[in-house]
Amino acid sequence: MTTRTGPGPRERLLEAAGELTYTQGVGVGVDALLKAANVARRSLYEHFGGKDGLIAEVLRRTTAEDEEDYRRTMRAAGEDPRARLLAVFDRLAEIVGRPDFRGCRYLAADLALADPGHPAHAVTRDYRERVRGLFEDELVRLGHRRPEHAAGQLLLLVDGVLAAGATRPGTGSAASARELAGYVLDAGN
Repeated sequence: MTTRTGPGPRERLLEAAGELTYTQGVGVGVDALLKAANVARRSLYEHFGGKDGLIAEVLRRTTAEDEEDYRRTMRAAGEDPRARLLAVFDRLAEIVGRPDFRGCRYLAADLALADPGHPAHAVTRDYRERVRGLFEDELVRLGHRRPEHAAGQLLLLVDGVLAAGATRPGTGSAASARELAGYVLDAGN
């Protein structure tokens, strides 16, 4: 009896799509995905219903990982809500400073997928709403007068850091955004 030790076709597709859609964008071809995953076309359709379903699932999987990174970053900053929120921008500085940083996969997917009904858009909207909710919770704890509004502003700064980090690396976008975030936080007192 032979025991399978490696990942199955579904997992290989997810791994290949995660890598290729990040490095090449969501426009990467189906043939390239199948080749990288070493699976037959049938596996793509059986497990995901096609490329659109695969892209949505890759994004769904990475949102859970990225949301946990936000939570971990804020926990590591201690109990002070202001410090926790500013720590997000310190973490973003680390992320955009990596040599393999290619930008935000969620922004890239939203911009590349012209069909507003593409299932990936629902995934990215839900993710951003959860991150905005994390920020809003901290702003409430901080006693900010307009926590919902300020959370949206912080999310806009995060998107800006990630976009600038990809298009203008080395320009200190995270440090600038951290400074602006401080103004957002102070404006609510």
